[in-house]
Amino acid sequence: MLPLMLPAFLSMPQRLMSKPFRIFLVAVEPSGDALGADMMDALKTRYGDDVEIAGVGGKKMEALGLTSAIDISELAILGLLDGLKSYGTILRRVNETVDAAIAFEADAVVLIDSWGFMIRVAQRLQKWKTPPLLVKYVGPQIWAARPKRANVLAHSVDHLLTIHAFDAPLFEAAGLPTTFVGNPALERQVTGDGSAFRARHKIAPDAPVIGILFGSRWSELRRIGPAIRDAMAELAAEYPDAIFVSPVAAAIADGVSESIRTDTRLPSIIQVGDDEKCDATSAMTVALAVSGTATTELALAGVPTVATYKLGWLSWAIYRFILFKAKYFSLVNIAADEELILEHAQTAANGATLAKAVSALVSEIRQGNSRGPRLQVAALAMRGEGNSSARAADAVMTLIHDHRNSG
Repeated sequence: MLPLMLPAFLSMPQRLMSKPFRIFLVAVEPSGDALGADMMDALKTRYGDDVEIAGVGGKKMEALGLTSAIDISELAILGLLDGLKSYGTILRRVNETVDAAIAFEADAVVLIDSWGFMIRVAQRLQKWKTPPLLVKYVGPQIWAARPKRANVLAHSVDHLLTIHAFDAPLFEAAGLPTTFVGNPALERQVTGDGSAFRARHKIAPDAPVIGILFGSRWSELRRIGPAIRDAMAELAAEYPDAIFVSPVAAAIADGVSESIRTDTRLPSIIQVGDDEKCDATSAMTVALAVSGTATTELALAGVPTVATYKLGWLSWAIYRFILFKAKYFSLVNIAADEELILEHAQTAANGATLAKAVSALVSEIRQGNSRGPRLQVAALAMRGEGNSSARAADAVMTLIHDHRNSG
């Protein structure tokens, strides 16, 4: 793993160069949009006029001034078959992204999240007569499946910034220079004022608050939503005083509202946006969440959680019996080598099983055996040293500086 050094040119009193570094960031999923926004903020704060930024992103990156080269809303895809069905759309958006990066005359293109999309962008940019420096930010999860992707990535990009320390040796073995920068998701504010949230929404201090997190993709809501709603119905019957709270991604907010409103079995649910998310998380007793960044954030907040996901049956068969090698699918569990987050996927992702698992967590809490503190310890141990986004920004600037000088 390459050591991350503070760029030598940071100490120079004059401007870094006559021409600012031009960085093109690409993120097409909500979690990648958050990473991209964190990197944008770090680049602007640390380098000011010495950097120019363009790219592809969502609402968080646009809030920092990015005008996205494409609309990423149609690229929220889950599973092999979904990807095949959307193949034509993906290729069009890949080409539009490549054209935008070339038109921007990027010094570096930083590719975040979404393996299928990003690898195509990288491979097309490689064919350009003077390709920019290509940096992948977050590697594919080869510790879980498809280890040969390390070789593909090594031939497609110049450098990898990884958010997991255990990633680096795997990619370096394939010949890809790698820098561990840490995971910004583990440094974001995830907790707030739970008591204030309860007061605002007139929730009794001793009422159980059950967090419901449907994921961030329409495909997730379509596949897993029915099982989660079934679990909600069972939990509402078991805990009549329970309050259901759902921090909802903007991309699926309307779909969640409609699915809850039209299901007569369900109690009302308090949907919250980003402005109340931290307070809502702190108010939660337990949570039921689609596996992803949200489960790691819940672990950081010390909220006992049940994680779930469901793919199409063919995709599941390929992943489960051919590709997937890890013992767990939640990152916190993998890092701790223990099932601290209860996991139920595919055939076990049904209302009865999920409700029973959530109920078991409530029982643990009532018996004084909450796993919340152990979750926090495991999640905190996954952090890198210092500010991850600043480290990532410095790494990109150093790579561009070295790339220019070597050219």
